[in-house]
Amino acid sequence: HLPVRQRERRMQGFKSPGSAQRFLSTHAAITNTFNVQRHLITRKTMHQFRGDAMKTWRTVAAAA
Repeated sequence: HLPVRQRERRMQGFKSPGSAQRFLSTHAAITNTFNVQRHLITRKTMHQFRGDAMKTWRTVAAAA
């Protein structure tokens, strides 16, 4: 549906719009790192992308 409606639906479970915004912005950054459109690439390339994403995640998590 409309992006506005999707955003409203995601924000329903939060007590305040500020906490929802903080969570969703962080969630979007993490999801974009791991969510690769698999049907557009080969399995070998997908495996490489997942490995690179995990290396990035481990580096960021260790720094935090």
